[in-house]
Amino acid sequence: MKNIKLAVIIQFISVIAFAQTISNDWPVLKTYDQNHIQKIKMPVGGIGTGTISLTGRGSLEDWEIMNRPAKGFNPTLENWGPVKVKGPFFAIYMEDENGKKQTRLLEGPPDESYYEGDWGATSNNHGLPRFGSASFKTAYPFGQVYLSDENLPVEVVLGAYNPLIPGNIDDSSIPTAILNYTVKNTSKKDITISLAGTIQNFIGFDGTRGKTINNVNTIREENGVKGIHYTTNGVDPESEQWGTMSFVSLNEGHTSYRTDWQPKTSRWDKKRLDFWDDFSADGVLEKRVNEEANAPMGSLAVKTTLKAGEEKNFKFLISWHFPNRQTWDKPGFQKLITATVGNYYTTKYTDSWDVISKTLPRLEELEKNTKTFVNALIKSDMPEEIKESALFNLAHLRTQLAFRIKTGQLLGWEGVFDTHGSCFGSCTHVWNYEQTTAFLFGELAKTMRDVEYGYATDDQGLMSFRVYLPLEEGQKWGKAAADGQMGSIMKFYREWQLSGDDAFLKKHWPKVKKSLEFCWIPGGWDADKNGVMEGSQHNTMDVEYFGPNPQMGFWYVGALKASEEMANYLGDKKFAKTCQSLFDQGSEWMDKNLFNGEYYEQHIQPPMSKDNVAESLMGAADDANAIDLTSPDFQLGKGVLVDQLVGQVFSHIVGLGYLAKEENIKKTLESIMKYNYVENMTSHANFHRSYALGDESALLMAAYPNERPEKPFPYYTEVMTGFEYTAAIGMLQEGLTEDGLLCIRNIRDRYDGKKRSPFDEAEAGHHYARSMMAWAGILATTEFHYSAVEKSMRFTSKPGTYFWSNGYSYGTCEVKNKKAEITVLSGKLELDSFSLEGIGTKKFQTKIIDTMENFNVKL
Repeated sequence: MKNIKLAVIIQFISVIAFAQTISNDWPVLKTYDQNHIQKIKMPVGGIGTGTISLTGRGSLEDWEIMNRPAKGFNPTLENWGPVKVKGPFFAIYMEDENGKKQTRLLEGPPDESYYEGDWGATSNNHGLPRFGSASFKTAYPFGQVYLSDENLPVEVVLGAYNPLIPGNIDDSSIPTAILNYTVKNTSKKDITISLAGTIQNFIGFDGTRGKTINNVNTIREENGVKGIHYTTNGVDPESEQWGTMSFVSLNEGHTSYRTDWQPKTSRWDKKRLDFWDDFSADGVLEKRVNEEANAPMGSLAVKTTLKAGEEKNFKFLISWHFPNRQTWDKPGFQKLITATVGNYYTTKYTDSWDVISKTLPRLEELEKNTKTFVNALIKSDMPEEIKESALFNLAHLRTQLAFRIKTGQLLGWEGVFDTHGSCFGSCTHVWNYEQTTAFLFGELAKTMRDVEYGYATDDQGLMSFRVYLPLEEGQKWGKAAADGQMGSIMKFYREWQLSGDDAFLKKHWPKVKKSLEFCWIPGGWDADKNGVMEGSQHNTMDVEYFGPNPQMGFWYVGALKASEEMANYLGDKKFAKTCQSLFDQGSEWMDKNLFNGEYYEQHIQPPMSKDNVAESLMGAADDANAIDLTSPDFQLGKGVLVDQLVGQVFSHIVGLGYLAKEENIKKTLESIMKYNYVENMTSHANFHRSYALGDESALLMAAYPNERPEKPFPYYTEVMTGFEYTAAIGMLQEGLTEDGLLCIRNIRDRYDGKKRSPFDEAEAGHHYARSMMAWAGILATTEFHYSAVEKSMRFTSKPGTYFWSNGYSYGTCEVKNKKAEITVLSGKLELDSFSLEGIGTKKFQTKIIDTMENFNVKL
């Protein structure tokens, strides 16, 4: 970009008014009507803490707070059987001036797909009366359920959230669910109401494993906070399921409790009937004693009066504290290594009541800061599908997908199955795609690089693409992935650029350098050191590619370019020159040999002998030795791969520019849209997993307009959102805006609340990490780039107001008439230069813009 010598005007002004202009109501990006709430489950919890999900009808389900996934776990007295699925719930008692009493579950109608079962309906609390109408409004992390019923004198809005502030990791990692019930009297008479919540003490049982033993519920009232503290006198303090929970009310009014329900008196257990009769009589709970209960129920009710037309807010908090996280494992399989690695969040609190005590004084501040972030994003001048896909997929980071061990490092599964993680080890070739963590929580992203280079990479440069726990055992996987290893180099470059942390660069550079040199070992990916990968290349398709191909090729040249930049910065001129030479050779070779005029293809080159392939490069499959190296199956061949340009997409994200000819890149993306796009999946034959069906539209993993191998790589007929986002963002980067937006819009149309949850894009498991590539849609749309190393920032010159975040601070940038107003809403920003794409760059002495300050630039 050409520098333009124009005046620069710098003005620091308070923008506290920004927050004050935000409505007191929670922000809303999308509304789901009653026909589109059936599958909604919004995770409510902090980073690395586990979650509880708010459903579209208002129930709290999937209690995943004990260190493991627990889809469908709704802790009940019985803990077994579909007819027994009667987990935690909230209910409301209403009584008018004439003495008419009504009691309802604070939920909307159940999903009709759960009406039928061998014992009847199987939905949670299926038999209890409830509101007739429900809708769901959300802008993650805020979810609101609107409940109404023509036969009831109230309307209710249930809001649930957990604080989320970019750059502020601790405030975004609180183990709590904050619930706010707004009840409005819609009648013309005063009414008495009571809200009651019930949660079982299930400490010791995570939904799959463990057992409740002598658990205890204790009433606590401290400093105006009234609640129940859940502990245990019998569960092993060393077990993964040991810990504490708390359930508190922050409301005025008459408060009553039960620390248990009545004991079982016969085979026809009527504990629930007793509770319902008691609450429905007057809205006040009578105490019950059950000395034999191992998992006592805890119930809390608040009773007050609503005048005609009046509305009141009722706030409740649920918190938890389970410190004994174990290493990776799956039920039914022997643990890889048995050890306790702990949870970082539990080092911040002594127990769940301490979570309440430390969070309560800051509730207003935390809510305001979260609203400021969400409003800044959703009010930006970006397409709705970009905002939705980026924000809603952010939810994945706060599920059991990711966790933070006691020493602070962030790790993650690839996805989560119902009761255990999917594919352990922070798999590098999956997490390569994820862009959310780096641009919202930079320090957490750096810890992932610390794991890769501090624990997973050996002295030869082999990076285990899955890392064992404890971290000291990290290298024991012992298998390298070509895309994972090259992508990790690019991720390391990204983290250095966003943080400007030279100590971080210098600490890990020897292993980063070694991991690139690993390509050149005998039998390696580029053994002849010509800038082209030809060797056995294990990759994210869970196969080995043999011969040059675009997917590995672009990761490789991207890693070469990133390494050249870092080497030059550190004064390692010789290595930088080597990287530059190999980049030039590799880039030119791919354009000349792999680009077929429409897209890049694979040239299958069997190595003929295992002697020519380093054992460490043969992938992770148990049957790797059975691969026919003379004519290998499961190759790409002449197919159009949906993410063949993933390395190029990443290169644009981190500001490294083009890795091959610009015209070839754009043509390839046009070809992906031409060949891989399916308007209606009804006509498509898929032989593996189905993530798109019927009349849905999607981008296929691969298409074969010409010649197809007899046995292509296994996923070629599938559809997976992380790969679709990669292609779509590439299209946005190259100006193919309508195509890119269409592809993203199609994804979000599939996750519409009716067929699938908007907060659960799946691949090999729920909440799949790769789908967090969606955050790059914001980067592509705004053309945002930031370097803390150069202290530079760049935006599109298209007029509008745009959200930005760099992992350490965030804010907005208003572009108008060759002017830009940069607002920092949280954190601190240092700039030496600012650019508007296509207009120019202005350099100046370092300017520091702090929280709630503006910086005006005129070009």
